[in-house]
Amino acid sequence: MSEKEFNGVLVFAEQKNGEIHKVSYELLAKGKELASKIQVPVFAALLGPAGMKTEELIYRGADKVFYIEGNEFNEPEELIYIDNLLSLIKEVKPEICLIGATTMGRSIAPRLAAALETGLTADCTGLVIDEDSKLVQIRPAFSENILAHIKTDTYPQMATVRYKEFSEAKRDTALTGEVVNVKPLSTGDRLVQVLEELNSEEFDISECDIVVAGGKGVRCAEDFKMLEELAGLLGGVVGGTRPVVDEGYLSKDRQVGYSGNRVKAKLYIACGISGAAQHVAGMKESDVIIAINSDPSSPIFNTANYGIVGDLYEVVPQFINKIKSLQGV
Repeated sequence: MSEKEFNGVLVFAEQKNGEIHKVSYELLAKGKELASKIQVPVFAALLGPAGMKTEELIYRGADKVFYIEGNEFNEPEELIYIDNLLSLIKEVKPEICLIGATTMGRSIAPRLAAALETGLTADCTGLVIDEDSKLVQIRPAFSENILAHIKTDTYPQMATVRYKEFSEAKRDTALTGEVVNVKPLSTGDRLVQVLEELNSEEFDISECDIVVAGGKGVRCAEDFKMLEELAGLLGGVVGGTRPVVDEGYLSKDRQVGYSGNRVKAKLYIACGISGAAQHVAGMKESDVIIAINSDPSSPIFNTANYGIVGDLYEVVPQFINKIKSLQGV
């Protein structure tokens, strides 16, 4: 199909249990910015159960919401999502498609791109429109040593964007738009059924305001109890680098970094973390970063707002004792 057949920016509004994922609002903010450059509308594709608050997507900037309503979307069955999204994209023909780089998004985006015979750039950190009105997809490469600028000749131009990469679109109840109800495609036999959710903690480190993170300077899993105590006193949570997760000291959902979770904490305390680019990519946008490391040449000090050169096994207990004294514990 020719370029002129495509029009608009389509955002996949991911949901779980009827709640819209916040990455959808971040994509709508960026989608609105891109759309204003090429003067096209912004669409949102919402696949979910009955009774969802579709107007919330309009308040966040969508000009039109395509609501594919069905209880089958309560299950994480990617094939059902792919079939319905594929049908919608072929009908709407957006020139740009944006999908969150969540577990769901990372699964469906490449399959959609393959079915549409178009390109896909994953884990983008920037999206801009060039002088030819083409989408430039920017992502780190070679351990974040360079930023690759990628353009595709095929349509739609597709990209996934990591959660917390962009700011959320501000909610404005004065905004108006249209909700189009779309009948879901027949799904046939079910392939997936959720019998039990083993992790009932509902933990998402990306949403936490205070994070105390440990790296290879923490000698063993038992020593993370010290960081847990500090985090508890501050009302925060414990995170870590990929090496400590690989060692089994922490679960994967607590990994901070390019291959883990991205956080924008109000306070981030890095304990025994050298500051490898992969980790820094996941926490550098935090408001205040405090680094504790015995090596004064550690790269983490280039990112930190405050640096403490010292043994974390001496510094962290001093922090704990000081906070307890201030709290009267």
